Amino acid sequence: MGLKKPHGGIRRKDISKIINMKILMVNYEYPPLGGGGGVFNKQVAEELGKDNEITVITSNFDNQNPHETINNVEVIRVPVLMRKDQNIASLISMISFFPVSFWSGYKLLKRRRFDIIHSFFSIPSAPSGLLLSKQFHRPHLLSIMGGDIYDPSKKLSPHKTPILCQVVKKTLEISDKVVALSNDIKQKAFDYYCPSKKIDVIHLGIPKPLFTKRSREQYSFKPDDILLITVGRVVLRKALHELFYIVKMLQPMNIKLLVVGDGPEKDKLKTLTVSLGLSDNIFFLGNTSDEEKFQFLNISDIYVSTSQHEGFGIVFLEAMALALPVVCYDEGGQTDFLINGKTGFTVKINDRAAFAEKIKMLYKNFELRNKMCEFNRKYIERYYITSCAEKYRFQYKMLIEKTV
Repeated sequence: MGLKKPHGGIRRKDISKIINMKILMVNYEYPPLGGGGGVFNKQVAEELGKDNEITVITSNFDNQNPHETINNVEVIRVPVLMRKDQNIASLISMISFFPVSFWSGYKLLKRRRFDIIHSFFSIPSAPSGLLLSKQFHRPHLLSIMGGDIYDPSKKLSPHKTPILCQVVKKTLEISDKVVALSNDIKQKAFDYYCPSKKIDVIHLGIPKPLFTKRSREQYSFKPDDILLITVGRVVLRKALHELFYIVKMLQPMNIKLLVVGDGPEKDKLKTLTVSLGLSDNIFFLGNTSDEEKFQFLNISDIYVSTSQHEGFGIVFLEAMALALPVVCYDEGGQTDFLINGKTGFTVKINDRAAFAEKIKMLYKNFELRNKMCEFNRKYIERYYITSCAEKYRFQYKMLIEKTV
């Protein structure tokens, strides 16, 4: 797509000296709302915000502050309809995000110049981001995150819903640059939407965890407890029931499972916990602060996930940064960076018996577990947010150069 020269844009001779860019990000979910996609947006925005001007337009929920600056990032929260849960966006809330985010962005761009617009999620964020980019002749970068193009747990997943499929196709085609979080998401974009343009992959990154350590005893766990932990929204796609059945299979081992996160499936899963006789083995910890999340990861032995699909899986990186081996299914973007037998184990999807065997192997073989812990501690350094932000910074500069 040909780009028009932006009014008041940066002159070509100055491109190599670009330091302070003005970047408008559009994402319908931004912490504390949503899951990994919002968390990543926050982390990359704050890293880029150290030497650029970053503004994020996102959804408001439960009377949050509509306009504030957090860690050098200006956050504008717009009202949406029928958002009843911090963890899950309703269909109505996603549809209503389009007009209010566009109007907010329109008023903002009438007053201030931005160099680039970056949308996170092809739907529902990109339609307003793209319309703003056309209206004000700014380049548009789209990050496809996972569930915005493919979610096997949802009846209305875009890849099998004709109207949504067409919207995704359009956002992919008319964005000036498309970036996927993983090779898995990139491949699914080509499989289901057949875009005519190149899609680059920029893996997620995380900040180096900083937190105050706490002991197991402070949480009333014993030194010989085998602590498994999983982190994320308690939604159908995460398939936590699979994990509960696996814990049941591992009895009478002294297994404790920590579930960090909240969501609409929690009540059903609590009922399942009782029916399986696992009330003393499974602990629902709800939403926690980052500090608490890392404290729980730090006291745990193994990170586990039975998610049916992840666009990338930022929580896997966080667990590895705390030197935990990872056991999960082999479906999703985490296969880009997990190495079977080194970072932990990837298991054929929904093979509960194999999953249980891998946990048992790690429990019995301390030397193997310790080797994986040490590998992860060093391996994770390549996935810190500084590297990821630098790759986005390069993409921004390339797009800005094409407009002048």
